[in-house]
Amino acid sequence: MRSFYSFLFYSAIPLIISRLWWRSFKNPAYRHRIFERFGFYKKNYFQNVIWFHAVSVGESEAVFPLIRLIQTRQPKIQILITTTTPTGSARVQAVLGDSVQHVYLPYDLPDVVARFLKAFKPKIAVIVETEIWANLFHACKKNHIPLYLINARLSEKSVRGYQKIPSLVFPALSAITKIATQTDDDKTRFIQIGAKPKNVENLGNIKFDVTIDGDILSQGHVLKNQIFKKRFVFIAASTHDGEEILLFDAYKNLKKHIPELLLALAPRHPERFATVENLAKTANLKIVTRTSTQLCENETDVFLIDTLGELKLFYATADLAFVGGSFVPIGGHNVLEPAAVGVPILFGLEMRNFALIAEKILTENAAIQCENVEKLESKIIEFYEQPELRNLLVSNAKDFVAQNQGATERIYSLLFS
Repeated sequence: MRSFYSFLFYSAIPLIISRLWWRSFKNPAYRHRIFERFGFYKKNYFQNVIWFHAVSVGESEAVFPLIRLIQTRQPKIQILITTTTPTGSARVQAVLGDSVQHVYLPYDLPDVVARFLKAFKPKIAVIVETEIWANLFHACKKNHIPLYLINARLSEKSVRGYQKIPSLVFPALSAITKIATQTDDDKTRFIQIGAKPKNVENLGNIKFDVTIDGDILSQGHVLKNQIFKKRFVFIAASTHDGEEILLFDAYKNLKKHIPELLLALAPRHPERFATVENLAKTANLKIVTRTSTQLCENETDVFLIDTLGELKLFYATADLAFVGGSFVPIGGHNVLEPAAVGVPILFGLEMRNFALIAEKILTENAAIQCENVEKLESKIIEFYEQPELRNLLVSNAKDFVAQNQGATERIYSLLFS
């Protein structure tokens, strides 16, 4: 089955390259460093590395505390991080810089994987969340490289998909040394698709170990006073196509009740920054962008965060936060960052990628779920008029995060015991 899978992958390479090129028209970074995806490198790298693979921004942010812990306790270890997306790559380089090596994950083809492993000779391979690659995992087993799947999660839908291809999935799972899942439900699902029970352990979700530097909070306070001039700031973070137009309409309605309201907007994908700016102008809203370095005036309606890596900072400026990808069928985004920063959280019904976290944070009265934009508007007005409710939500959210921390330490022990 793996040979047939490889044949299909080889056959699809022209389409894959075409898709990269097409995506590069919106984000030029997709056409850069393509050779890395085929295991060709322009320089020699350190070998015998601890290798982490984090698909994109979310996975990278989750694993940063673990990498910092390793660097603190074992400073001589060389660390390699691979990502799949340019935004993930940019985040790794911005946060960790030259303290780690970074390249794109190679395509899951036998010769490509062989070049990658020869170049870096990883002594441990660590895959973050759920990435199962048949040839890569086979090569790790063949080369006696311990392979770990950490912070692993698996939905019921994914279970049904993997169960349809057992001859491909079973050998891949057998190559894994240990699977550390986020929850007991994830543990059960991995066993359902063929993982050996003794190789699967629930160690918790490392995303709870989010760290908020004190400087972030103080800088946020300064920015609120300087750039936003103490306006009532509602931040909409990680938004997707279809959500911004809803938020613009909601903003217009809310301004009747909250004259000093300002909408801070952080689209999920940087290639959409210009599109969202044009949407705001089309909606007759006055917009200021972060990169313009302009201050917001009283008549400013929207502040567009058209930068990467500053979301925590702007959460710290906000009075309320809406986490996007939840009013459209994307599956939601991480609500733990705003919880840790200390801003009241609202989100929509589409939270399948964070279903258990969403369920628990709602149970703890630490966030509000809005079934539609009208509910969002009413809740914003309610929280504006009753600051004590905002304070209660923030307090509950911080407690919720604190009570679920510790996975990073447990995973460190798993890797280095």
